[in-house]
Amino acid sequence: MTTLTGKLLIADPSGHQMMLRSGSIRISEGRIHDVVLENDEEAITAADSFRPLVPGDRIICPGFIDAHLHLSQFGIIGAHGLPLLKWLDQVTFPAERAWEDVNFARQKTRLVLANLLSFGTTSFCAYTTVHHTSAMAALEEASQLGFRGMIGQVLMDRNAPPELCRETNQLIDEAAETLARFPSTSEMAAAVTPRFAITCSPQLLESAGTLAAEHNAAIQTHLAETEQECARVAELFDSARYVDVYQQAKLLTPQTILGHGVHLDARDRETLATHGAIIAHCPTANQFLGSGQMNRQALNEARVKVVLGSDIGAGYERSMVSVARAAIETAASLGNTPPSAASAWYDITAGAADALGWDDVGQLRKGYRADVVVIQPDFTTQMQGHDSIIDPLSQLMFAWDDRWVKQTYLRGQSVWGG
Repeated sequence: MTTLTGKLLIADPSGHQMMLRSGSIRISEGRIHDVVLENDEEAITAADSFRPLVPGDRIICPGFIDAHLHLSQFGIIGAHGLPLLKWLDQVTFPAERAWEDVNFARQKTRLVLANLLSFGTTSFCAYTTVHHTSAMAALEEASQLGFRGMIGQVLMDRNAPPELCRETNQLIDEAAETLARFPSTSEMAAAVTPRFAITCSPQLLESAGTLAAEHNAAIQTHLAETEQECARVAELFDSARYVDVYQQAKLLTPQTILGHGVHLDARDRETLATHGAIIAHCPTANQFLGSGQMNRQALNEARVKVVLGSDIGAGYERSMVSVARAAIETAASLGNTPPSAASAWYDITAGAADALGWDDVGQLRKGYRADVVVIQPDFTTQMQGHDSIIDPLSQLMFAWDDRWVKQTYLRGQSVWGG
């Protein structure tokens, strides 16, 4: 049995935020055997989070969850100065051609997974490329290592380089084969992943919706990232609203994760809420490509679920803590009430797990998977003569240094650092 002791990042029972409490967790057979707090759990209050950090404190944290990334794009981070559609044509599609070689794809997947662990990410939702065998290889690698999440073969049958397009029925057959091998009940599951409406014919979108319903599978795609993209979708689909294109194809479900959702109006948000679809907010990628700023407050008011994603490689931050900080900054720049640091920590742990329907990750809780990150900050929140009035969770987020991640556990096994 493994015991980890320090300041535990745990869910505040009074609301959707995290807090720090001194204690320990014991790990056995890949699960959290128990959680021991210094004081009785019923005595937890939000004020406890303001207890200062002192030199030597370790933060024991649930593994971070990245709800939107591209495994094939870790090598193209930093291609700055291009809008989305040009970035796809000039940078992304050329990079994705290399994944035709399954050995290359498998090697790159291993490197990416190790990279994610070094930043404390233990669960994720990812896209691969159009190449079926490479998507299967990525699923195999992530499953064998012990990650929680989903990976999808990208589905495209038009408006992309010919070598990256496939015949519609072939794509659906390949996706069905992947779902049979990695069903929705798997800890690492396949996801139905049409890239976005521009690269998918109406037939492909409809077939993808039908396939997902037959297998009770999660769906990943992109929505309203840029104004140019939205205009192109209207041209391709007889002036239909972007959200309605997906609705008509039965692609809007409580298991649908829609990347970005920047350019939406009240009607769009109402449609998403009605169907329970989830928006993956990717603030660093939106900033990098100049796509705009997502209005999370409007989505919250419409009762649309929101999760956070790095969107590597348009996104340039591999750390979900940095992505959470960017979400706070985006809200502030829009003049909205920004999320608190405590709620931003919730977004990349317990909140993401709840939105995605993963009931065994995201929290330090008895019986949950022991996906854990050990963090060692290099500063103290104590002030001379008295305690700081600044929330340590806010200081941790805004002073964040990726070197603070000292060890990452998957299913109770130390898989990085130590």
